[in-house]
Amino acid sequence: MPENELQPFAYHLVRYQPNLIRDEWMNIGVLMFDPATGQVRQRWLEETADMTRLRRLHPGVDEGLLSRLPAEFDRQIKAAGDRAGSLLEKFDETLSTAVHFSPRKAVLSFDPEAELERIFRDQVEPLREPRRGTTEIRTRSDVRTQAADFFRSEKILGRMERGVRVAEFTYPGDPMRIDFSYRRNGTRGFVHSVALARDPGQAKLLAFTANSIRERVTHAEFLAVTEREPARGNTRDQFISDVLKDNEIRVIPLPEIRKWAHDVAPALRASSAQ
Repeated sequence: MPENELQPFAYHLVRYQPNLIRDEWMNIGVLMFDPATGQVRQRWLEETADMTRLRRLHPGVDEGLLSRLPAEFDRQIKAAGDRAGSLLEKFDETLSTAVHFSPRKAVLSFDPEAELERIFRDQVEPLREPRRGTTEIRTRSDVRTQAADFFRSEKILGRMERGVRVAEFTYPGDPMRIDFSYRRNGTRGFVHSVALARDPGQAKLLAFTANSIRERVTHAEFLAVTEREPARGNTRDQFISDVLKDNEIRVIPLPEIRKWAHDVAPALRASSAQ
């Protein structure tokens, strides 16, 4: 796809609405269809704090159902192949009565991944009040978006895979996706965002996934991008840092990720040219 040409896409918001009579719902994800490639991109609420908010709004929320949704969408979209676009129009007939689609909307964009992030941030992710005079980076989505901007500025984002499914390395149905993957000098690298202040469980999840990938990939390296340097004396930060380092996952805070991208850019360009 030409980087300087606007392309059409279509998307649906995924809504959780357990009580149709009350007409109350919460957006929990977004699915975006690329008619040029037939690809369906997904983004879902995934942080513990988001689920806590959903429990407050809907005390009887079916968390088991919501945890299975990403894998179920993956399964059906993969089975549909080049019919994935038409499949989206029929999902409402096969999903739980508590899960619905918003009306289909069209959008034009140069970058489908950036557009997906924008839609997710604006219409799905819970609103947060920014600090006065600056935008505070708090969530995994914030970290991921900022890292993507740095990769784009160093002209390596297009040489990376995004939203890499890990089910082929762990277990069928695993809904996790690693944010970015790349290849250089015979090594496959994986980059994943971890928000220090939000969900320490992400570090354990990434550590488990990294070890599973190493069993299948001979030469693999892992990088965790955090919103800031882990703070000394902060037990949560220390826990996350120790878990990652003990599992040979390099931790790089956002202020340093652009330099990392600049340093690896020549190797990524050389690998993609082969």
